[in-house]
Amino acid sequence: MADPVKFTIDGRPMQAAPGTLLINAAKEAGIAIPSFCYYDGLALQAACRMCLVEVEKTPKLQVACTTPVAEGMVVQTDSPQVRQARKGMLEFLLTNHPLDCPVCDKGGECELQDMVFRYGAGESRYVESKLHVDEKQWSPIVFYDAPRCILCYRCVRICGEGLGVGALGIGNRGAAAEIVPNRGDHLECDECGACIDICPVGALTSGTYRYKTRPWEMEHIGTICTHCSNGCKTTLGVRNGNIIRANNRDRSGVNGEFLCVKGRYAFDFNENPERLTAPLLRAGGEFKPVSWAIALATVAKKLSELKARHGKFGVIGSNRTTNEENYQLQKFARLVMGTSNIDHHRTGDFATLLDTLSGRANALATTADVYTTKAALVIHSDLAQEHPLLAFQLRANSRHHKAHVYAVTPGPVREDNYGTGVRADPGREFEVLATLREKLAAETELIFLFGAAIKGAAIRQLVEFGDSLGIPVKYICLLDYSNSRGASDMGLLPDLLPGYRHVSEIGLDPGMDCDQMLSDPNLEALWVVGSNPLARQSLGATNAFLVVSDLFLTETARRADVVFPAMSAYEKNGTVTNVCGDVQKLSRGPKTMGTKSDLDIVALLAREMRADLGPTKVDDVFQEIRRTVRGYENLPFGVIETGGAAATAPVHGPVRFESRPELIRPTANGLFTSGTLGRFSGMLNGLIESPGALYRDPHVRPVIEFGSGQLEMVQDK
Repeated sequence: MADPVKFTIDGRPMQAAPGTLLINAAKEAGIAIPSFCYYDGLALQAACRMCLVEVEKTPKLQVACTTPVAEGMVVQTDSPQVRQARKGMLEFLLTNHPLDCPVCDKGGECELQDMVFRYGAGESRYVESKLHVDEKQWSPIVFYDAPRCILCYRCVRICGEGLGVGALGIGNRGAAAEIVPNRGDHLECDECGACIDICPVGALTSGTYRYKTRPWEMEHIGTICTHCSNGCKTTLGVRNGNIIRANNRDRSGVNGEFLCVKGRYAFDFNENPERLTAPLLRAGGEFKPVSWAIALATVAKKLSELKARHGKFGVIGSNRTTNEENYQLQKFARLVMGTSNIDHHRTGDFATLLDTLSGRANALATTADVYTTKAALVIHSDLAQEHPLLAFQLRANSRHHKAHVYAVTPGPVREDNYGTGVRADPGREFEVLATLREKLAAETELIFLFGAAIKGAAIRQLVEFGDSLGIPVKYICLLDYSNSRGASDMGLLPDLLPGYRHVSEIGLDPGMDCDQMLSDPNLEALWVVGSNPLARQSLGATNAFLVVSDLFLTETARRADVVFPAMSAYEKNGTVTNVCGDVQKLSRGPKTMGTKSDLDIVALLAREMRADLGPTKVDDVFQEIRRTVRGYENLPFGVIETGGAAATAPVHGPVRFESRPELIRPTANGLFTSGTLGRFSGMLNGLIESPGALYRDPHVRPVIEFGSGQLEMVQDK
């Protein structure tokens, strides 16, 4: 490593690595140099000139955002000359800027507003009338007010560089210059809203938030997005019991400031008028609202009778409920009802991967690893649509660290544009991998990110292929929902306890899986928690007593005998485990009257049946998980409790289970779908989708498909 560069800022001797920009060197020392156009991780622009500093022996002021530190450099960041220059730049920026702070949605969070208070002149020397352009609406989400725009180009760069979409550009020149969308008068993009949050002023505003409230009037709750499995931190702005907006501007969590359209805007399902707010009991073929006491007593009586005569009972859990809820649910099934008939909708074969990697250390990649790895291979996943954070991490890694990226997919994906892309139909992935062997073996390290097409024996074949490369290889088994990994870890499987221990350890035999429970004509009772299996499969036992816990009256809930109204992930405390094994904390935001958390429902039902499930409070259950579940032992409670992420340890040792690859059913959710939950988001359903389906992206260069002995790869030059 090169020797550090020694220099002085504001009289303080400092040192930094060669190539460090002045603005970053000052920041590390706690010295704030103001800027509008500079944004960490994006290309340098030097457009706003707010970061001017005085460098000794330099004839004029320099921009700190593009000037690297040099040996012996002496810098002044707050001299009279610097303050006067910044004051002049602000005066110039306000030439046409409307002074509408009282109505601007950025009020209280506006960087220009803050700078004017700090450096601005009390009155302007410009007396000409301000140029005015009418506000434009580019999509249901994005509004653009050109007079407020200071042309910092942050929005253009985050869309092009960060997302790889390039939906924004610059039109016209001089005083008439403005940001323009990529399709005439509208946006054709991911609708992620990153351009809005990154805007330092009120030029870009959100269709869900504008003119509703002020930031200081909201309660800000940091929680985890309930949609895909990437586990992005999202900060909910709650006012009067309603979620007004979501963002992550404090850059906490595994995702930094990144959020996709679902994390930033698809919270509106929570206030959907179709939310269930009272238990429902079927009487005479119709539902009628009843009290919680009556609903719980009805279910408890039925299950107690069933248990007494050793009747057939099953549980189908959820991959959106918390670790604590899943842990207690499997305890209820196994300890209270004495059955292993418990399962959930499986979207990836993670158990087989664990068994295949048995005894290996550092074989499972974390979210952070995707940003730092030297090379990555994506197999059968449209990463930008199915796992947007991982796609963002991978793209940033390529830009910042020059990582080599390979994609073996059945259709176009954005990784094609900056890496090596190869088309391969499902089942032919290993033919393509054989052609890439030489390239992959030449890498120093590699991460495999594989979708549900790789399952069962194919996972073992993939690990064998990775071993044959002779380099360190890590793996990510891609799953679909916010706690799919946690549902598996917590034992929502018919033959595995929490921590992937076999059920025989507690004296039980393996139970029925989802398909077997749904098709068994002799099943007498079924409890479905936060899942909708009857949307894709009928219930074979037509007379089975069906209990459903859910937010909405889904296809499964309509068939139920008793329906419990459940809280959403945004309304409760607990933990979830993302696709890479990072455990993070859910925090309670709003509250829908009449609902209860699934943890409370399990506890109340067990108590009604005179059964002891042990701890019932969230923190107490989590402590039991930390003590007893392999992989979760001694997770740093303080890190998780304060909003951080802690990685679970891989299970060392073989996993005894029956491989059932036919049960792996990915949902193929894109950016604008989220299983049953997505149907109840008006914002998601109201957007113009682009590209609209997996493996169909207008921003991706064409690649000739693999087949008939022909193979063409596209590699970024």
